[in-house]
Amino acid sequence: MQIKRRFIYLFIFIIILFASVFLIYQSKQHKPYFYKSDVITSPTLTPAKQKQQVTKKIANDRNNVITNAVKKVSPAVVGINVIEIRKYKNPNNPFYNDPFFRQFFGNSGEYRQKVKELGSGYIVTSDGYIVTNDHVAGNAVQITVTLTNGKNYSAKLVGTDHATDISLLKIKGNNFPTVKLGNSDNIIIGEWVVALGNPFGLFSLNYKPTVTVGVISSTGLNLKPLNQRYYLNMIQTDAAINGGNSGGPLVNSMGEVIGMNTLIFTAGSKGSIGLGFAIPINKIKRTIRELKEYGTVNRNFDVGLGVQSIDEGIARAYGLSSTKGVIITQVYPATPAYKSGLKVRDIIVQVEQYKIINEETLISVFQEFRAGQIIKIKVFRDGKKYTLKMKLERSE
Repeated sequence: MQIKRRFIYLFIFIIILFASVFLIYQSKQHKPYFYKSDVITSPTLTPAKQKQQVTKKIANDRNNVITNAVKKVSPAVVGINVIEIRKYKNPNNPFYNDPFFRQFFGNSGEYRQKVKELGSGYIVTSDGYIVTNDHVAGNAVQITVTLTNGKNYSAKLVGTDHATDISLLKIKGNNFPTVKLGNSDNIIIGEWVVALGNPFGLFSLNYKPTVTVGVISSTGLNLKPLNQRYYLNMIQTDAAINGGNSGGPLVNSMGEVIGMNTLIFTAGSKGSIGLGFAIPINKIKRTIRELKEYGTVNRNFDVGLGVQSIDEGIARAYGLSSTKGVIITQVYPATPAYKSGLKVRDIIVQVEQYKIINEETLISVFQEFRAGQIIKIKVFRDGKKYTLKMKLERSE
């Protein structure tokens, strides 16, 4: 009995020994005995399916912030065609400038002619209000707006502001696509922007706006007046802007309109050289509110100042370090200038946030203000700097 028990113990020992050796052997193998579900490899794709996946990835990569911004804005961009009546002088009429002959023949040296012009615009409300430049539609007798669906609409000029080069149009209808207006005070120099519009009338070929891409090159630029239009605080971009782009939107990478394409500097060339300028959208928002409500912008005030740009002689006489600013030559009694405390020989160097370079700059700056507004003026007087307040009282 005892021998039988020993035999059983020996048998159990041998089984345990073999089991241990087997487990040690398995633990040293590279491949696990069981596989986790997360490391199971995918089945091999056929060449056709691999090509489909690569094509899909490329297509997804092509859609970026720029293409998405274009997709958002494009439906609300319009082409604008206008007819203006312009006056021309006949250079071949020898009597035109002679008052004696004009009393008999009248203005026979002057004639009128219909002129076709084109430009761009963008829809800002679903009931059909459209923004464009004054130099596009401000003097039009007939305005036709073309949408991206190919439909043409006759537009009404709601109001226009020649000084800031902004016009507001209206077409009949509802549920029009619209743009989203951004904030031009938050522009970042160097950020990507897109210019959309109707250069050279190309919009009429496929009813799609032309798109050019660039960056914000600079901001806060005060340009020289052009045809009694005043361009302050302008945005500079290298996105290509050409003839017909005027009035089109300048859009950031989020698809928000931050400006209106308005001017280009060509340096004698016939097209864009990467120097384009746009009116900031915050100025546009303010102006179109006034145009929508009143049809005009109220600048019915008279400052009551006579000024002169500073030359080197004046700068030396007054001990000035530069010729920037204007010197007051006359202050009229009972005017905003008189009431503010301004005096003859004061030198105006700044009005609100605008630095005054010369007389042109001062005139341009006052186009930014409205009747009833109170503004701050910085002047040099007897070597000291003063800040005065002026209320722009409405003219009688």
